[in-house]
Amino acid sequence: MPPDIALDQPRPLLRFTARLPSGWTVAALLVATAVAAPILAVLGGALAPAGPAWRHIAETVLADYVVNSVLLALGVGVLTIAIGTSTAWLVTVHEFPGRRVFEVALLLPLAMPAYVMAYVYTDLLEFTGPVQTWLRATFGLAWGEYWFPEIRSIEGAIAMLGLVLYPYVYLLARAAFLEQSVCLTEVARTLGCTQRRAFFRVCLPLARPAIAAGTGLALMEALADFATVRHFAVDTFTTGIYQAWLNMGDRIAALQLAACLMGVIAVLLALERAARGSQRFHNTSSKHQFLARTRLPTGAAAAAVMTCAVPISFGFLLPAGVLLRFALSDGDPLFGPTIVPFARNSLLLAGIAAVVATAVAVVVAYGVRLHGTRFMRTASRIASLGYAIPGSVIAVGVLVPFGAFDNAVDAWMRARFGISTGLLLSGTMAALVFAYVVRFLAVALSSVEAGLGRIRPSVEDASRVLGRGPGRTLLAVHLPLLRGSLIAAVLLVFVDTMKELPATLIVRPFDLDTLAVRVYQLASDEKLAQASTAALLIVAVGLIPVIILSRAMKRIGQD
Repeated sequence: MPPDIALDQPRPLLRFTARLPSGWTVAALLVATAVAAPILAVLGGALAPAGPAWRHIAETVLADYVVNSVLLALGVGVLTIAIGTSTAWLVTVHEFPGRRVFEVALLLPLAMPAYVMAYVYTDLLEFTGPVQTWLRATFGLAWGEYWFPEIRSIEGAIAMLGLVLYPYVYLLARAAFLEQSVCLTEVARTLGCTQRRAFFRVCLPLARPAIAAGTGLALMEALADFATVRHFAVDTFTTGIYQAWLNMGDRIAALQLAACLMGVIAVLLALERAARGSQRFHNTSSKHQFLARTRLPTGAAAAAVMTCAVPISFGFLLPAGVLLRFALSDGDPLFGPTIVPFARNSLLLAGIAAVVATAVAVVVAYGVRLHGTRFMRTASRIASLGYAIPGSVIAVGVLVPFGAFDNAVDAWMRARFGISTGLLLSGTMAALVFAYVVRFLAVALSSVEAGLGRIRPSVEDASRVLGRGPGRTLLAVHLPLLRGSLIAAVLLVFVDTMKELPATLIVRPFDLDTLAVRVYQLASDEKLAQASTAALLIVAVGLIPVIILSRAMKRIGQD
């Protein structure tokens, strides 16, 4: 047979098989479908005919929900981008007093629950709080004779959520800046760009996927927050969901509001992706040398110190100090051996959920990278919408299919063997971990996708040319390059799981309590001083991954 015929015959087959989805893509699709099942259950319930509760909501308060939710998203988005990006750039490329301390300290608010911040600042800044009391006593003022910002407002909610959530942007933006090469900025400088223009024209666009991922996480967390906005009397979709579910007793109306909330999140993410278009933001240089730090002059160094110190002080040091004072003066009456099980349960659940969610995120993100069809991307987006849904809605979405499975197995066992199996999945730790994975998959997926987006396609092509399949390429090439992103994903999910409350309350086994449940039980009874002990433990446990993450990022950056 002539050589040209032998070479030409396999080509149609090769072109055909190249279009077939790989095993990784099928696995990613199956995993995404499983994680999306509770979300699809919520969407399915929202398609039911509207009842009188929904019509009442639409006629009276739905417009307020939309306006407040949009304002909350815009305010938190601007605040987190401004704080997270500026501080990440300062500690990455500049040298100033305290920079090494700020590298770690800027992550500290990540360990502070937003609802605890709300309780603390309300206690400090309300009319009967110490700040206004001191003002009246010092200047001899009475009520109405002075202006003071109202903490129980949408501006207060934006401030609380922004101070707690900006570490998402800081963390991913700093990882992106650390992975950038100085070669690009040097080329920009030779073309006439100043250092400031090089930042806006080169470095910031390269970090855009990471900044967008961190901002998306912050927005989804803000829009899904319940305790903070309710404490500040701000009506959003989340408070409407709880009111429809608990006060009106209309599950369908609550699911329809949850669907609206998911739609708002989907629109925000779609707008960012549409603005990005077909642009790609990975480093095309074959040389890689980390960005060099420049020492700031005295005035600029003082401004940098202030820029980094303000969010740390108001986002962590002040509320932690208030909690510490409460804990020392009053504290939890169960402090000691009795509270150890709460801490153990929180650590175990958070650790398992973090590892599982990150593994699922790697499978889904890598499957989309291998076979990025519109269907696969849509499945990935649906699976990651859990972060935009309140934990209680996710909990119900998890319990519905789990309960159906348990009832089906129990009915079959009774009919065939006369044995009742009871509840196999519902009310177990496995169901709770699954709820956490559904709730926080977007956290891990955003970090992994941002890391994959910074890997040049030529690196993967070279590995495939050398004979490695998709699995070996992932293990030998992508995972080492994704080290920083994977660490960030694991620790972000860990910290978020430690603070998660609604899903834990609904799905947890009856004999399993966590630190977050303990804080809620005491704070709901207006016992903030006693709740401070468990809140401080959540913060202290959250500090451990924060320190580990900061040290890992310093090693990546060859600090």
